[in-house]
Amino acid sequence: DLHERVNPIEEDRSRARWQAFADSIEAPRRHRIKLGITGKYAALRDAYASIDKAIEHCATTLSCEIEVNWIDTSTINDMEDAARELDGLHAVIVPGGFGSRGVEGKILCAEYARKNHLPYLGICLGFQVAVIEYARNVLGLDDANSTELAPDCSGAVISELPEQKQLEGIMGGTMRLGAQDVQVTPGSLAARLYGEQSSIRERFRHRYEVEPEYIDQLCEAGLVFSGRHPEYPIMQMLELPRASHPFFIGAQFHPELTSRPLAPNPMFMGLVAAGIRLSEPGASLKDIPERWRQSSDGDSASNGKPLAGTT
Repeated sequence: DLHERVNPIEEDRSRARWQAFADSIEAPRRHRIKLGITGKYAALRDAYASIDKAIEHCATTLSCEIEVNWIDTSTINDMEDAARELDGLHAVIVPGGFGSRGVEGKILCAEYARKNHLPYLGICLGFQVAVIEYARNVLGLDDANSTELAPDCSGAVISELPEQKQLEGIMGGTMRLGAQDVQVTPGSLAARLYGEQSSIRERFRHRYEVEPEYIDQLCEAGLVFSGRHPEYPIMQMLELPRASHPFFIGAQFHPELTSRPLAPNPMFMGLVAAGIRLSEPGASLKDIPERWRQSSDGDSASNGKPLAGTT
C-alpha cells in the first residue's frame, strides 16, 4: 500500500530541504546586486514570469537581494544610451523575443556587456544578438544580422535552416520546441555550471540558429560554442573565454523553464554568483558553494580593462 511505498527517511530529508528553503526566504540577505533585464516587453512583466521565478530561486539559494532593473531596449540607439542604462549594474540578462523592435538596442547591450566585463546571460534571442554583435565588432562583418530581422542582409550569421524552411506555412512547424539534448564541451564554463555533465537536457522554443557557414570564422575570432546538438552542426550555447571575460554566456534554449526552488537553473546561479563577485571585489565569498564561485572566477573579472579582441 501507499504507506509501504513511502520511504520515511527520504520524506524527512525532503521536508527538511523545503523547510530550510522556506527559512531562507525570510532570512536577512548577505549579498546585494543590481540586475538588468533588457526586454522589449519590459512594460509587461508577466512576459518574463519564468525568468522572474528563476531569479527568485537563485536569490534565496545564494542569500542575495536582487534589485531588478527593467530596461526598454527600444529606447537604446547607441553606446551612450546602453552605458546610461547598464552602468552600475552587476549583471544583465538579454531574454528572448520575436520581431525587430528593440533588437538593435539588445545588440548594443551585448556589446556593452562584452567590452565592460559585465556578467551576461543571453537567452534565445539574447544568444543570437551576442553572435550578431561579435560578428560585427570582432569578426568585422559590418552587415552581420539575422534573416528574421533583415532578410536580405549579406552577413546572415543567424538564419532559418533549410530543413525548417520546408515546413513553411505549418503553424509552429518551423520552430524547434520542447526538451532536447545538448552536448556540452568539457572544460568550458557551460560544463562547470552543469557539474561537468557531458550532456544536458533543456527546453527550446526557437526558429532561427547560427548559420553553419560562419561557425568556424566565429570560433577562430575567439567565440566559444560550448553546447551543440549531439548530431548536427547546430550551436546551442556560447561563451567567451575566461581570460577575456569573467562571465559571458548564452543559450539558444530557455534555462528559466527548468529552474526549480530547490534546484535553480545553473546558468542563472552562475550569473548571480558572478554579479555578487563584481559587487564585492576581493571578498572571499566562502558562503557561496565552490561550484558557483569557480564559475565566476574569471581571470579578468576585476581589472575593468578591455582585452585583446574585445574592441
